[in-house]
Amino acid sequence: MTPDTARAEIVRAGSSLFARGYVHASAGNISAKLDDDQGHLITPTDAALGFLSGDRIAQVDADGRQIAGDRASKTLTLHRRIYEADPTARFVIHTHSTHLVALTLAGVWQQDDVLPPITPYYVMKVGHVPLIPYHRPGDPRVADLVTERINSRATQGTSIRAVLLDRLGPVAWGPDAASALAVLEELEETARLWLTTDRKPAPLPEPAIAELRDTFGAAW
Repeated sequence: MTPDTARAEIVRAGSSLFARGYVHASAGNISAKLDDDQGHLITPTDAALGFLSGDRIAQVDADGRQIAGDRASKTLTLHRRIYEADPTARFVIHTHSTHLVALTLAGVWQQDDVLPPITPYYVMKVGHVPLIPYHRPGDPRVADLVTERINSRATQGTSIRAVLLDRLGPVAWGPDAASALAVLEELEETARLWLTTDRKPAPLPEPAIAELRDTFGAAW
């Protein structure tokens, strides 16, 4: 992704998330990995994602040193480590989405799977999502924990596309902006479904999940 394309995609994603209520105030951050080891772009610290200015988005080099734009988000280390751990990741989004933060307060389904596989699209588009224990915003230890989860799933032959930070919300990633947005949106909407049905729906039966794996390559 070129710097100009990445800036435009970050601005577009931020505006879309804000308009639909996935982000508020200055919560959340977005980044993109640039082509040819040019480093990364990431939203500035305390930026309002609904009102981003492309020329103020921070650019850091391959070693994480800032070379342009406003001061980079305090979560830069987390974003960079996700890109290192998952070579397919090119776009990362973190929000404080209401239902997913509420899920951490009410109690997740399991530590390694914050939501049960209650819909086929959750299985197909999101997959396994682990809970990351609470640390203050920007704590570099979170990057270690997320990297551990990515590597652990890889050793089991599956990949993850998102994690849920306790009390802080989801971090989702993908090969492009559209993919990362799709993961985040499906994750938030599944949390809303589960919470608004009193967390009563049973998971899909294993034969149904196996069919989704066989037919669509679902990572579950």
